[in-house]
Amino acid sequence: MQNSQSDLSSNFQANSSLNGDSAVIRNDWQVTEIQALYELPMNDLLFKAQTVHRQYFEPNQVQASTLMSIKTGACPEDCAYCPQSGHYNTGLSKEQLVALEEVVKSAQNAKKSGATRFCMGAAWRSPRGKDFPVVLEMIKEVKAMGLETCVTLGMLNKEQTEQLKEAGLDYYNHNLDTSAEYYSEIITTRTYQDRLDTLTQVRDAGINVCAGGILGMGETLRDRLSLIKELANLPEHPQSVPINQLIAVKGTPLEDIKAMDPFEFIRMIAVARIVMPKSYVRLSAGREGMSDEMQAMCFFAGANSIFYGEKLLTTENPDMNHDLELFARLGITPEGADKTCISELDKEQAQIDAAVQASSSSEKPLYYNAVN
Repeated sequence: MQNSQSDLSSNFQANSSLNGDSAVIRNDWQVTEIQALYELPMNDLLFKAQTVHRQYFEPNQVQASTLMSIKTGACPEDCAYCPQSGHYNTGLSKEQLVALEEVVKSAQNAKKSGATRFCMGAAWRSPRGKDFPVVLEMIKEVKAMGLETCVTLGMLNKEQTEQLKEAGLDYYNHNLDTSAEYYSEIITTRTYQDRLDTLTQVRDAGINVCAGGILGMGETLRDRLSLIKELANLPEHPQSVPINQLIAVKGTPLEDIKAMDPFEFIRMIAVARIVMPKSYVRLSAGREGMSDEMQAMCFFAGANSIFYGEKLLTTENPDMNHDLELFARLGITPEGADKTCISELDKEQAQIDAAVQASSSSEKPLYYNAVN
C-alpha cells in the first residue's frame, strides 16, 4: 500500500458515490476505494457509516438470531480456525444429528427469548443423504413457529438447494472466511471457488444469502479489504453479512494468534456498512470477548444484527440478559421481537434482582464476610 493518506482522502472526496447524500448500491468496488474509507479519521468514518445506515434501517433496532449446532464435531474440512475440524484435537466430541424434537424445543425457547431467526449449523463438508431429509423437516417445523430459518450445511448442489427452498428456508449461511489470496493459508480441503459456487446455487434458488468472514486470523489489512470487496461485488449483496472476530481455540492452528485491535474491527464494520448499505451486518463470533463499549461503537458503525444466546455452535456467547441490559442502556430494541416475550424476560430478571437485593439486606448474610 504505497498511496499516502492524503492521496487516499483525495480519492474519497473525488468519488461522489462515496461522498454523496445517498448511498449508491454498487458491485464494482476496488480495494483502493475501500481502503480510502477504512483510513478516514474515525469520526468521519463513523459519521459516514451511520448516515448510510439510517437510509435503509431503523437506527435503534438490532435483529437477533439464535444459532444451534445440530451436528457437532468430526468435520472433514481443515479450516484452521474451527474446533469442529476432525484434523485437530480440541477436546470436542463427535455427535450425531440431534433429534427433531430437540430442535423444536430450542427454537421455541429462542422465540420466547426474542429471537426472530433460528439458525442451524451442521459440521459437514456437504449434506449427507440419510440426514438431509431430517434437516428439511427441522426447517419446516421452525418455519411453522413464525421464525425465520437459516442453515449452514457446507457445500450444496442444485438439487439440495431446490429442496431447501421448497422446505421454506429463508437464509443459507456460507462464509467466504477471508480473501481469495489468503484463503489457502486457512483452508486446503475446499477451494474459494467452491464457496462462490455454493453462493451462486443459493442465490439462483431465491434463498437469501448469508455470507461474511472472519477477522484476526493473521491476514493483512489488504486481505480484510479484499474480503469486503469480494462480498460487495457479488451479483447481489448478501442479505446478511456476519463479521466474525477470531476466537482462538486451543488445539487449532490459530490458537496463539494475537487478538485483533478493537478499533480495526470497528473500522471493518463501518466499511462493510458503507459498501453494502442494504445488508444486515451481524456482530457474530467473538462478541463474548468484546466490551460493552466496543459493541456500542460497532452498533454506531452500522452493525444491526447479533447472535443471541449462550452458545455459538461450540463457543461461548454473551448471556441473553446481558444483551438485553446493554440494549436498554443504549436505547436499542430487538427488531421484530414479541414485546410480550421481552417484557416477560424483563420481569423474570427483575424478580432475580429483587431476590438478590433482599438476600444482601437480610440480617443473615449468604456469604462469609472475610473483612470483619
